[in-house]
Amino acid sequence: MLLQYYLEQLNYKELPDFLIKYLQTPSLLRLKKVGYFCGMDYASKDIYDFSEYISRYDHSLTVSLLVYKLTKDKTATLAGLFHDIATPCFSHVIDYMNKDYENQESTEEYTECILRRDKYLQKCLEEDNIAIDDIIDFKRYTIVDNERPKVCADRIDGVILTGWTKNIEDKDIKQIVDDLCIFKNEENEDEIGFNTESVATKVLEVSKSIDIYCHSKEDNYMMELLAKITKLSIDKKYISYDDLYWYNEEEIFFLWKGKQDKEFLELIDKFENIKKSDIVMLDIPNIKIRNLNPIINGKRSK
Repeated sequence: MLLQYYLEQLNYKELPDFLIKYLQTPSLLRLKKVGYFCGMDYASKDIYDFSEYISRYDHSLTVSLLVYKLTKDKTATLAGLFHDIATPCFSHVIDYMNKDYENQESTEEYTECILRRDKYLQKCLEEDNIAIDDIIDFKRYTIVDNERPKVCADRIDGVILTGWTKNIEDKDIKQIVDDLCIFKNEENEDEIGFNTESVATKVLEVSKSIDIYCHSKEDNYMMELLAKITKLSIDKKYISYDDLYWYNEEEIFFLWKGKQDKEFLELIDKFENIKKSDIVMLDIPNIKIRNLNPIINGKRSK
């Protein structure tokens, strides 16, 4: 499995001792059944055909291990581990539902609430003398998260994970991970960059292919369709908006399919079985641009 290979390149076999107990945090475990690809694991196989299931838990772990590999900073590593804790079921589909096409950050407001309600997490943090406030605001760690077009662990991990569906092979993962290093950028912030231009070029090529696909009529149609289904289920009170942050995707789909609602079930059937030839172009404004402009060998590439 490519995911296992990736973890091995991040020294998964030597998982930092301090991190192990945090991997059992209840709020984090929910993310094992929240897919990285925005609920599209349940979509028509004529549109999406992923080689393996990748969860937001997987992404959280690989981001944290990237951060630890580069910094050996425990607090920043935990901020990376919990940076997606407020990911709702279907991830960025909910941003579509909220009409946040451009920034795709409309769901992050739940981060503090979820972390503070997790008693197991609080106990672990107290044992390690780490303040919960220091991991809630993960954006303070520029290695974890940074504004585009800058490079950060979350962004690099997204390129690697999403690239598996396109044009990244296991050998590319090793080259990328081994080539990463930290530089000071123009704002005197720590920023992840590359030592080698050829590796940076590969990452940019993959990032561009991802951006093209995320602007495709197929992807936008399916994201909008699942957003419509989700909104309808909230309007009909099958679920509440808050349920998206406490349940997982498997539970939500099971609940939906149990409804005796012909119109609603027809939409789900369409989502699961639509053919590519039946997809139509939607007029959606300002879809998020996934551009990158990395530092290479100490200098911004352009």
